[in-house]
Amino acid sequence: MIETWRWFGPDDTITLEKIKQAGATGIVTSLHDVATGEAWELDRVKSRKAIIEEAGLAWDVIESIPVHNDIKSRTGDYARMIENYKTSLRNVGAAGVTTVCYNFMPVVDWTRTNLNYQLPDKTYALRFEYSDFAAYDVYIMEREGAEADYPESLLAKAKGRLDVMSEEEKALLEKNIIAGLPGGEGSYDRASIKATIQSFIDLGEDGLRNNLFAFLKEVVPVAEEAGVKLCIHPDDPPFSLFGLPRVVSTRDDAQRLLDAVPSEANGLTMCAGSYGARGDNDLVQMVNTFGNRIYFVHLRNVIREKDGSFYESAHLSGDNDMVGLIQALLRCEKNFQCKIPMRPDHGHLLTDEQAKDGIKPGYSYLGRLKGLAELRGVISAVSYIQSR
Repeated sequence: MIETWRWFGPDDTITLEKIKQAGATGIVTSLHDVATGEAWELDRVKSRKAIIEEAGLAWDVIESIPVHNDIKSRTGDYARMIENYKTSLRNVGAAGVTTVCYNFMPVVDWTRTNLNYQLPDKTYALRFEYSDFAAYDVYIMEREGAEADYPESLLAKAKGRLDVMSEEEKALLEKNIIAGLPGGEGSYDRASIKATIQSFIDLGEDGLRNNLFAFLKEVVPVAEEAGVKLCIHPDDPPFSLFGLPRVVSTRDDAQRLLDAVPSEANGLTMCAGSYGARGDNDLVQMVNTFGNRIYFVHLRNVIREKDGSFYESAHLSGDNDMVGLIQALLRCEKNFQCKIPMRPDHGHLLTDEQAKDGIKPGYSYLGRLKGLAELRGVISAVSYIQSR
């Protein structure tokens, strides 16, 4: 597998030099300053690629060329934005960057309620606490009809959580949920998010899925011509938030997507932490089923709780079978004669970085360095055993 690292561009406090010292050979990044829906210019892609290559690294994966909500809803300026997306695919292909990760989550991108959840060893992790999310949805944002989306037991817990929250804690919860997290596609205020949410609730799951397939049927032929492979990232978390439709959360969702547009340019990102936040997703089975269409891998782990809450564990110690997953991925590489880019996704915030400014939630240097080292050890051991 190709060891890669998420880099947030020239302003990232974690430099390309540090990434190279971590042992990664590839970079996963985006043109973060290009507005969602606008086209990526070839010269800008080439310029960013040159910076990466001058540091002795390769730009292996684009994460992401974001998909605008107008495209997801097929309203507003969506037709122009799809043409811009085609232009971007042509230009990244011409520049030689040929793997593009994207997602189709409406309104909110990856979502957590607590960005500093302290673990027993005094490190900090990302957490999704379902009762806190319900407290925000039902009692703070006051979304119409929200109560119907939660069981009575969770609503009672949410009300209890709300009653002990200070105003500062409520504001922080809102910021964590709707203000945008690293790599996301933007942020909202309370009024704008409520209106946008309702429009997608009205669209429904079938409507959103049909719009995804329509988008792919337009852009995949362009990706084929450009030599680019698209790999959709699953919903994170892989279940409905705010009553919104989710269409890339399960094995069946992935199968439907691949069947709808049966092209080698239409593929998947295997995000172990996202798919693995659902106990009914068998990650090893998914790799065995979809191996020839998995073009990018996020290796991270989670501890799941009964009510749907979860937090991000160390890479090898969560509820997902990371060793089994790596075994399956390496078999896939052998069977299909390929090398799949992987990156350690999210890392704990260790003591030495806890007082530093500018560290993006989930993207500390030491936490990901630790994760990459652990994963590299497993990959090396499994590769050795499989080769005997």
